[in-house]
Amino acid sequence: MANEAENASRKTRIAVVTGGSRGLGKSTVLALAERGVNSIFTFASKSKEADDVVSAVAKAGAEAAALQLDAGKVGDFDSFVYRVSSTVKEWGSDRIDYLVNNAGISHHKAFDKVTEEELDGVYAVNFKGVFFLTQKLVRIMNDGGRIVNISSGLTRFWTPDTIPYASLKGAIEVFTHYLAQELGPRSITVNAVAPGAIQTDFSGGVVRDNPEVNKRVAAMTALGRPGLPDDIGPMIASLLSDANRWVTGQRIEASGGMNL
Repeated sequence: MANEAENASRKTRIAVVTGGSRGLGKSTVLALAERGVNSIFTFASKSKEADDVVSAVAKAGAEAAALQLDAGKVGDFDSFVYRVSSTVKEWGSDRIDYLVNNAGISHHKAFDKVTEEELDGVYAVNFKGVFFLTQKLVRIMNDGGRIVNISSGLTRFWTPDTIPYASLKGAIEVFTHYLAQELGPRSITVNAVAPGAIQTDFSGGVVRDNPEVNKRVAAMTALGRPGLPDDIGPMIASLLSDANRWVTGQRIEASGGMNL
């Protein structure tokens, strides 16, 4: 309890958000900034987008650092954690408080056409990378910290040609359940957020840019429209707050009521 009290009294908390330069990750970083949380976020290749997020965070009165990372290359994780530690020290701390495992890749192909190479690629980013990056970052996380893993509504409802993606998001939910028990003695909460169809550039921007798909999603959603990034980012930020300190090991769907 002493560690929790010390953590709660810290003036500025620090989050690591993977895939934070656009979409849900960007919305999460900006929502955290509005709560006074500094963020270290990753981007794959588009440094201009990452720089824009850093600037937006500064305008909100917080600090952010953008670090390039291929979320599927486990061999690069030690150097990434070193860079995280160095950034945290520059901000006057030695540990992080929050981790949001958001980075991921989509995959859409009929079951009988999926290749071993494709399955390995989805696995490397959407599960293996999450597993080992979390393993390394919890070593520099404060007791009483928070972890949010991004799953998908597709673990509950079916859509064609998404077996590898949905299956590995299902693995993320099992990982979340087990990790919550594993880290419970440190008062670290672990939850999975499962977004529904969101209007981003994920999967080629199909929900955002294809009017037919957009209309079809709206028709099957209780709230009558596809989601937006800002329907998810603030929700994740709120889940990381002390107000949700008693929520752990849960799958929380944020889909606007898809396929109820």
